[in-house]
Amino acid sequence: MRDLPPDLAARLQEGATTLCQCWALRRRDGRALGFTDHDRDLSLGGLVHEARTGLEAAEASRELGFAVSGGDVAGALSALGLSEADIAGGLYDGATVETWLVDWTHPETRLLLDIGTLGEIRRAGNAFVAELRGVMDSLDAERGRSYRATCGADLGDPLCRVDAARLRVPATVRAVPRPGVLALDLGRPAPDATFAGGRLAWTGGANLGLAADVRAHAEGLVELWEAPPRPVAPGDALTLTPGCDKRLATCAGTFANTVNFQGFPHLPGNDVVLRPAPGSGPGLDGGSLFRPAPGP
Repeated sequence: MRDLPPDLAARLQEGATTLCQCWALRRRDGRALGFTDHDRDLSLGGLVHEARTGLEAAEASRELGFAVSGGDVAGALSALGLSEADIAGGLYDGATVETWLVDWTHPETRLLLDIGTLGEIRRAGNAFVAELRGVMDSLDAERGRSYRATCGADLGDPLCRVDAARLRVPATVRAVPRPGVLALDLGRPAPDATFAGGRLAWTGGANLGLAADVRAHAEGLVELWEAPPRPVAPGDALTLTPGCDKRLATCAGTFANTVNFQGFPHLPGNDVVLRPAPGSGPGLDGGSLFRPAPGP
């Protein structure tokens, strides 16, 4: 049961209600955007919630206990501050969203309905549907260490301790053979597959400030998992960080960092459990272990 503020409860008791929904979206880079399904702009807490967005609540759900609740909001990409390139570039990934129920005649009369984060964003033409994930969604994230053969750290993080900045290689785009594939001029030579599984960060061009995951690297070509959201032109600058497959052999042979390896490569795996017991010979055919096998 949720307690309503007295002034909002009084408004709900009247014959005609004057309610609307407002969404305050705060990106991880600090930028804040406001939207409302009302027909005029509303100011809440110093943030103007734009009405000319076509934004509306498409679906909402609430779950008991620790089940993850969520919902959807739908709108047009022509909304102020929203662009397809920014969405594709990941600027809205993990953004915090506050959902408010507001009396538009007295905007200070409001109720915070939910706080969540943006999940999957689906696009179709000039429209989009954004998934809202409730606060319980954070409980699905992995915390702490787990017993596995591969390393649990990321290359260059505080657990890994490899100086990733020293490993970065500057490069410029020579050509774009096809979307998502770049022909590069590297600042220094690097063997094939060096950057497979690594990271590309744009330092110039239309994609300045964006980053992408590298899928493959061979013969001077780098293939990305997703094509850059903005056009790429010859001469665009970027940096490449090598990839790490998180195996002990790679940690030792490529990065000489075995002392900081965060996995358990010598822990027995499922193959040990499934292996026959030592000394067990033929005869494991599903028959009785206590009756002698019938003679010929």
